[in-house]
Amino acid sequence: MSWTDERVELLKKMWGEGQSASQIAKELGGVTRNAVIGKVHRLGLSNRSAGGASAKPAPAKEAAKPAAKSNAKPSKPAAPKPEPAAEAAPRPSNVTPLRKPIVPAGQPLPPQPSANEISPEALAKVHEIEKSARKISLMELTERTCKWPIGDPATDDFWFCGLPVQPGKPYCEAHVGVAFQPMSSRRDRRR
Repeated sequence: MSWTDERVELLKKMWGEGQSASQIAKELGGVTRNAVIGKVHRLGLSNRSAGGASAKPAPAKEAAKPAAKSNAKPSKPAAPKPEPAAEAAPRPSNVTPLRKPIVPAGQPLPPQPSANEISPEALAKVHEIEKSARKISLMELTERTCKWPIGDPATDDFWFCGLPVQPGKPYCEAHVGVAFQPMSSRRDRRR
């Protein structure tokens, strides 16, 4: 199934009338409800809240009255509809605002604070250990060598720590301190 111009126009018309994505999919045939929702999103049509479906048909009927004069008029009033709906919806008191900034698609996300950040002491210890590391390649790793990767695997300056591992762990003492943190210290950092 492809989205022809006629099918897109029918989708826009039915969406503007307040019909559900399932109803539109059934009417169009050959598409799923999710395909309709995806197309609505890509077309940038207005979002509708749960109460919005019953509120949408009334303005659509008003727009249908001048349609007898011209076919172009019903599509023009449909564009301003999202603005009043967005302004009229008051925020419930039990909803907390989003803390993350809205980032346009395709843009990198800003750095986020992590609950699992490594303490500066542990980082300093890791940097000291990495200076004395054996700097071994993947082919040199054994069950007794630290498997902590260091550097960018896409470059020649990539290696593994290679120091002796702690019993039952894949890393040396310094890297175990970074990789396996006690549960209580992780909980404390979230507060």
